[in-house]
Amino acid sequence: MSAESEPQPKPQRILLVTGVLGAGKTTALRTLEDMGWEAIDNFPIRLLDRLLETEPGSAQLDAGSPLAIGFDTRTRGFDPAKTIERVKRLTARADLTVTTLFLDCGGSELERRYNETRRRHPMSEDKPASTGIAAERELLEPLRRWADVVISTTDFSTNDLQQAIREQFGDHTPQRTTLTISSFGFSRGTPPLADLVFDMRFLDNPHWDDTLRPMSGKDAPVGEYIRRDPAFSEAFARIRDLLLLLLPRFQAQGKAYVNIAFGCTGGRHRSVFMAEQIASALRDAGFSPTLLHRNLASRAADMVEGAQT
Repeated sequence: MSAESEPQPKPQRILLVTGVLGAGKTTALRTLEDMGWEAIDNFPIRLLDRLLETEPGSAQLDAGSPLAIGFDTRTRGFDPAKTIERVKRLTARADLTVTTLFLDCGGSELERRYNETRRRHPMSEDKPASTGIAAERELLEPLRRWADVVISTTDFSTNDLQQAIREQFGDHTPQRTTLTISSFGFSRGTPPLADLVFDMRFLDNPHWDDTLRPMSGKDAPVGEYIRRDPAFSEAFARIRDLLLLLLPRFQAQGKAYVNIAFGCTGGRHRSVFMAEQIASALRDAGFSPTLLHRNLASRAADMVEGAQT
């Protein structure tokens, strides 16, 4: 077989992970490692060429094991401008596919995280954390503008960030879409990663029935109460039919995760019942949704539910 006809090796996949301190770099790298990536943290970027170089005649880097490299302002010899120039040179190589991920986070949330952990920002010295955060953000701004992917973790929990990393950098070979259906209470915040959000607050509220208040949307009396609302049947049918239209198209487009959230005021009655009913209907249609009830264990409170109508 001639050299021209030999199959060319796949490019080595390289992901550079950086961003502001406290935005979740460690979580991102651990998630990538769980996904099969080889992860290296706090790596001196000036040594990146040496890490990736191959001797003449030697085997290529194993393209089957993607490599994630983490670095930040604490990394020895950190220089955003030099880093960008070095990565530009690597990007030109045919044997590498290089992507840069920048993890960002709002200043007030970063301050809260530093206060909770009682850690001092490395660039604040004896000044407030906000001073160090501002200085770091100014230093990193060229790298943030240049990055291929920017993820803001301001409103993310650890699980939210893990899911975002899986969606962005997972194996995108054709596979069945992972479907999650959840319920939540608007009074406790909207799920940040929901693809579709349906507001169930137009339905009659079981909270104002003294008998039903201690129960949840998983209890039959609550379900019967909600079903008696004249708007329920048509709303349920329309939402079900919309999802049956959209889900196959999401899967055809290669979307790995679809998250559908149903909300009501407290997240204990209407949203729980609708999520249960939709999940059942989708199972009947051949889907395999995971069902989560975020606020099911939350305490029922008149102040949360608002005025009775």
